[in-house]
Amino acid sequence: MKTLIETKRLVLREITLDDKEELFQLHSDPIVQKWTGEPIVESMKTIEQAIEVRLNDYKKYGFGRLAVIQKTTNEFVGWAGLTYLPEFDKVDLGYRFKKKYWSMGFATEASKAIIDHGFSVLNLDLIIAIALPENKASIRVMEKVGMIYDKQAPYDEVIQEAIWYKLERKNYSKK
Repeated sequence: MKTLIETKRLVLREITLDDKEELFQLHSDPIVQKWTGEPIVESMKTIEQAIEVRLNDYKKYGFGRLAVIQKTTNEFVGWAGLTYLPEFDKVDLGYRFKKKYWSMGFATEASKAIIDHGFSVLNLDLIIAIALPENKASIRVMEKVGMIYDKQAPYDEVIQEAIWYKLERKNYSKK
């Protein structure tokens, strides 16, 4: 397990198949999934397939979604990271945390570190983030990390009204 990013309270490392139970708990929680526009995950096989996609992303693009571990407890709190969206030719910042870790600032803390890594290490020029309009907490995180509103537009056939934010490297200032 390769640690990629550390913050004051978190370690962000590559996701592995050892994380499947934790990821299943996260993605099978109807309260968590309500805010994503994605269905509730009902099988471990689905999680294993998703992990394989992440492992391939690391090899193909050099980045991907990362397991987020709380330093003091060594607990898996969720995931956060970048992923390439080929259908838009853009790199997306995303995060998802277990409900018991909401409102603790973990999404903001992880996102700031990920954005910095994306611009300073990966040399990206643009990072986007997408949320459902009703996901005010996620939108607030995007704003707190310096992203600016871009547009309201479809994400896919299911999510027709997504809120898009962006941050360009030329406008990025590490705070």
